[in-house]
Amino acid sequence: MTTTTTALMWEAKAAPGRADDLLAWARTRPLAPEPVRRETFTAPGDRVLVITWWHAAYDADLPEIPDPPPGTTARPVHRWRFQQV
Repeated sequence: MTTTTTALMWEAKAAPGRADDLLAWARTRPLAPEPVRRETFTAPGDRVLVITWWHAAYDADLPEIPDPPPGTTARPVHRWRFQQV
């Protein structure tokens, strides 16, 4: 039996002076059910990236990290979905 792994990526750019708030918010967002794996990254430009891994099909109904509170981001959140090959 083959298990499909799908990764969800969530990326946001913090509003000026809100990088720490955005990072703290992203790190504490619960997902139910919980993913197999979850990692949080930062990058220059006050960007926050969260990647979650799921044993699920690409088109499965999976919980996503929501949009952050108003005023914490400089632009809309970007979301991508990838399937392991």
